[in-house]
Amino acid sequence: MKKIKALVLFSGGLDSLLAMKLLQEQDISVTALIFKSYFFSSKKAEKNAKQLNVPVIVSDISKKHLEVVKNPASGHGKAANPCIDCHLLMLRQAKKIAEKRGFDLIATGEVLGERPFSQNKNALEKIKKNSGLSEILLRPLSAKLLEPTILEEKGLINRERLEAISGRSRKRQLELAKKYKLKFPTPGGGCILTEKEFGKKLFDLFEKQPDFEENDLKLLFFGRHFWNNNTKIVIGRNKEENEKLKKLFQKGDILIEPEFPGPTALISGKSSKENIAKAKTLILKYSKPPSKKLFKIKA
Repeated sequence: MKKIKALVLFSGGLDSLLAMKLLQEQDISVTALIFKSYFFSSKKAEKNAKQLNVPVIVSDISKKHLEVVKNPASGHGKAANPCIDCHLLMLRQAKKIAEKRGFDLIATGEVLGERPFSQNKNALEKIKKNSGLSEILLRPLSAKLLEPTILEEKGLINRERLEAISGRSRKRQLELAKKYKLKFPTPGGGCILTEKEFGKKLFDLFEKQPDFEENDLKLLFFGRHFWNNNTKIVIGRNKEENEKLKKLFQKGDILIEPEFPGPTALISGKSSKENIAKAKTLILKYSKPPSKKLFKIKA
């Protein structure tokens, strides 16, 4: 009998680790599908996938994901997170890969009710229907609480060996992790798009610099951010961030370094005497300057 091939969306966290393990327990051939974009890396997930000894596919969805973040059909969560549309994008990408490479099943680590916005029953059903995966999308951790897939109906997957987890309690997941001796990252951090401060910086960029480039997105991840009209000024908060600003400096920017202990400033956007003066004022605000204040300006 032909072995079932499953493509599992893998974030690197415990839920998706368990989804893969539950399928492996039924002698299903598992491949981890890991996504990366401007807003998240694939490195941690790639590292965590190694403990299950599974093949890994890394898919870069940066440009498509950015469009979803800018204009989500189902709206944003509490910050800049377009969770439903993000999941849809990933599943549609997974569908293309599955069709191209001959996978029989697509699975995720989603848990019914774990996230109120994107993992309630209506949202899960909407995602399944709109992804075009109604018959082959399996959520192993909550499978017994959801409609069976065609593979379950045919008896090719034993539904009774899947789980019926719901809600935000992690008790059952931790029991399974102990049973399977899985190493997993501690909860926390998560998607940066759910952070309100980051979301505000991102929406400001969309509004004030609609023709932004990839470099402008990289700047959002650190530093103090200020706007002078439609020009962005980023101030480093420590030596490490000052070095990052130097590395991200590109043609059209202005880099200002004080010749005394203090932060570096990067001006991204229209350069003018007013913007340079504003950046110098900000540098002075976050330093203890000497009486003679000298600056090195790179344009």
